Amino acid sequence: MNFPQANKLALAVGLALASGTGLVQADDDTPRDFGMMVQDLLHAQSDRLFGFKKPLEQSATEYDYVPRELASAHQRILLAKGLKAEFITRSLGTSGDFIAFWPSAEQYSHLIVCIEQGRAADGRNAGVQRVDVATGAVETIVYGMSRCDGIRTTDWGTVLATEETTDGRAYEIIDPLNTTGHWIADRSTGDVRDAIDSLNPSQNIVQRQALPTMSWEGLIVLPSGVVIAGDELRPGSYDNDFGTRDTDGGAIFKFVPAMPRMDDSMINHLDDSPLASGATYAMQVSCRDNRQQFGQGCEIGNAAWVGVNALDARMDANRNGATGYYRPEDLEMDPLFHDEENPAAIRFCVANTGNEGAKNYAEVLCGVDSDPLLADNDIRSVVVNRFVEGDMEFNSFDNLGFQPMTGNLYVIEDHKYGDIIGCLSDGEDRDIKSDGCVRMASVTDPAAEPTGFIFDATGETAYVIVQHGEQPAELLDYASNPVNGRTDDLIKVTGFKVKGQKHEKRSKHDKHDK
Repeated sequence: MNFPQANKLALAVGLALASGTGLVQADDDTPRDFGMMVQDLLHAQSDRLFGFKKPLEQSATEYDYVPRELASAHQRILLAKGLKAEFITRSLGTSGDFIAFWPSAEQYSHLIVCIEQGRAADGRNAGVQRVDVATGAVETIVYGMSRCDGIRTTDWGTVLATEETTDGRAYEIIDPLNTTGHWIADRSTGDVRDAIDSLNPSQNIVQRQALPTMSWEGLIVLPSGVVIAGDELRPGSYDNDFGTRDTDGGAIFKFVPAMPRMDDSMINHLDDSPLASGATYAMQVSCRDNRQQFGQGCEIGNAAWVGVNALDARMDANRNGATGYYRPEDLEMDPLFHDEENPAAIRFCVANTGNEGAKNYAEVLCGVDSDPLLADNDIRSVVVNRFVEGDMEFNSFDNLGFQPMTGNLYVIEDHKYGDIIGCLSDGEDRDIKSDGCVRMASVTDPAAEPTGFIFDATGETAYVIVQHGEQPAELLDYASNPVNGRTDDLIKVTGFKVKGQKHEKRSKHDKHDK
């Protein structure tokens, strides 16, 4: 498996000697293929580098398949040696996707899950559900969203849930453990009620119309209220505004609140949220360092933010020259990034999904935003570069998940027998890419895919959904999914060891700036 490798001869030689891996073939003096040698070393050193004993050598195949009603958690998803799987629930409404911890990743009792179902004619489809981690009980917080996908817990005590559809909107939820069965009566106006067919407006859920309308997927929410997210749009999609298919693809958007949150207090009313009002911008990468010169070929480098109208964010982004990508999906913040010279700076990474059938094998792009509250067309405050590049076995990137304590990035594939791949952070070598990747997990159900992968704050426990797979009658649940009773498996993965793994605060992303 030809995973991304860096030019690390000295390290490779040292590890080869330490692990007993030879530098030459046994039968003659022909030097080994260097890339294969580094790949073998990654496997040999996986316990130290990734915290599990042995990676999977290959993806699951039809020989690993076990009918869902008979399968254990380990038979639903193959895991690297040393890791363990257990079901949290088998009654999550299909199609479960992104997951957020409540109330936090440090101390949580529930998982808050987006259910990526299209809106039913009567709006009775599950939109956001909560899962009791101790009991596995599933309850629906809100009905009537259209393809809920991206979801985050905010630092001020709410949940932001978004929709992956052309006119996708964002909804903020307060007190999610005591908000049950609320209903979006009208997505176009943001009319949310406290129950299905109720006449009473919801006091706990509001549509955030100041945030961009787009096909939401991955997003981050900063303590200040800044939101950065990607529009899941492929290049060449039809643009009604221009009447053409010559669109640039999905942009990366940033919402800057009119009143940023300046302390660490919780809110008691949704009116007090920093998401109530603000301005929306789209990222525009420049091919020049002294002015904005954008267009084809300018997907990486230094970038500025150009203003767009929130309601028409997608069309405005294309019209105003925002950089387009190939279906940007999950977007995650690096928990270990820190710039001593600029403490406000953040690093975010986004999965650029591509199309494996077209030999576009996907990539992970990472950007450093030096001032998240700044958005100015004339100030290039972001530096974007490629971090992981796909190949014929490792492609169609969808979800991402940073492991706390280590900073390793896990990349989740969106296709048949989809894998979860662990990628090292960038070390002290010359390049600015991952130091290498190995296969951690693989879904055995050919009709399913892994989604929502997320670590808790320990870095030792993760959660993943086996989405829209086989549906035996025994696992139908109309209470969880009133539309058709179909369900998904939510799985807990334990056994990651973070002690002994390399984990350092990264002071720079682009070492060439030093």
